[in-house]
Amino acid sequence: MKKTIHIFTFFLMAVALASCLDEYKEVFTANSPVYMTYDELRAAVKKSAPRDLKKPGKIYFKDQYIFINEELKGVHVINNANPASPQKVAFIEIPGSVDIAVKNNILYSDSYVDLVALDISNLDNVREVSRVKDAFPYTVPPTGNDYRMAQVDKEKGVVIDWEIKKVRQEMEYRYYPVYNFRSGAEKFDAASYTQNSGGAAPSGSTFGVGGSMARFGLYGDYLYTVDHSTLYLFDVKDAAAPSSIGKQNVGWNVETMFIYDNHLFFGTQNGMRIFSLAVATVPRYVGDFWHITSCDPVVISNGYAYITLRGGTVCGSNTNRLDVVKLSADYKNLSLIASYPLNGPYGLGIDGDILFVCDGSAGLKVYNVADKTTIDQHRIASFPNIKTYDVIPVNGFLFMIGDDGFYLYDYSNVQNIKQLSHIPVVK
Repeated sequence: MKKTIHIFTFFLMAVALASCLDEYKEVFTANSPVYMTYDELRAAVKKSAPRDLKKPGKIYFKDQYIFINEELKGVHVINNANPASPQKVAFIEIPGSVDIAVKNNILYSDSYVDLVALDISNLDNVREVSRVKDAFPYTVPPTGNDYRMAQVDKEKGVVIDWEIKKVRQEMEYRYYPVYNFRSGAEKFDAASYTQNSGGAAPSGSTFGVGGSMARFGLYGDYLYTVDHSTLYLFDVKDAAAPSSIGKQNVGWNVETMFIYDNHLFFGTQNGMRIFSLAVATVPRYVGDFWHITSCDPVVISNGYAYITLRGGTVCGSNTNRLDVVKLSADYKNLSLIASYPLNGPYGLGIDGDILFVCDGSAGLKVYNVADKTTIDQHRIASFPNIKTYDVIPVNGFLFMIGDDGFYLYDYSNVQNIKQLSHIPVVK
């Protein structure tokens, strides 16, 4: 009899326990992850035929080639030998690609969790020559809708897409960061030149030049990449064999990185942070310039920082403006010179005293900034009715990327800036 009671008691306890556990599960409509296995990811890089621009992201320029990132898909390669008629010559498939940089003939790109190095010396035979596995944190793509994300199992691979369906899962939830898509020096020697757009790299230079929205930067023998809070360092002395040499915290809400005069300038949602590269492998904090919460790329030229602040959505306030900040020689003392209202700015680029601003849906705006206190009175040109994202000024040519494609302008005569060509986005 006692045995029967014990069995019955155990049965009741098991049922009760199962019921309790079930209380911690929920059923809901969710974005369920679609995976690519790690083996598939690490065998996916290849050159393919040119294709249409669909979701263009970051831009980069090296020698006569323009590289346009296709968000999480790869890189368009465009031959700009004839600026009046740039030609798409190849597409490099790189799953998870968001940012790129080029040293000599080696292109670096993120590929979800990995850093890949590709030999692009022969565009008919693009080859992966090296890969740093698990170089970056596990990150997932945005869903594009308001449904919740289902649980992600990173052991299954990387998340490449989402499908909406009913899921039943435990209420415990783990957060993974989401990719941030829209979130140049004046010296051109290999020891100091970076890819950011404060000026143009001459043909045949060691490094290329990128836009102000970049998170990848080359400096001497090193490649720097940054996410929302962490700087990742890679040794690229042997360009074809990058190696990870560490990481360090550089703040919070970091969105962009600009390298100038042996310093790293980080655009964050709360301000600009500056680190010295006197010891390139150990960047040292120098100072900050704080402002209201907003999205803010930055470019530097001749002792001044130009920062666009964009408000709304994840960027915080509703303030949209251009800040001009004077920098001391040691970059420790920063003072705001002037602020100018804008519509909804993204990236910017500078060449001497000519500043190019991507003012979102208000289009491209061009200013003479010789007098920092009257910039708004010296607009040279405006190109409305295009939604702009980022620019690279290069020796009289301006490369611009926006929601409706790639634009190329001739600004060799700043009083008569002309659009030379346009490669449209195909929806």
